[in-house]
Amino acid sequence: MPHTIVTKTCEGIADCVDACPVACIHEGPGKNVKGTDWYWIDFATCIDCGICLQVCPVEGAILPEERPDLQKTPS
Repeated sequence: MPHTIVTKTCEGIADCVDACPVACIHEGPGKNVKGTDWYWIDFATCIDCGICLQVCPVEGAILPEERPDLQKTPS
């Protein structure tokens, strides 16, 4: 099951982007409600390795489950 970046919690630090072995984490357009850059996980590409969870310094920004209701995914 893919992981989810919680758009409202993400602070745009992006450690997850460099750590992801399949490049499934992308920058979202604009800023989130906190006024920071934010990222999103492509559920179709994510291999559920959990590296993003390990490297993200923002508590609660990444969840170990697919939650499209919490992740704003650009169309």
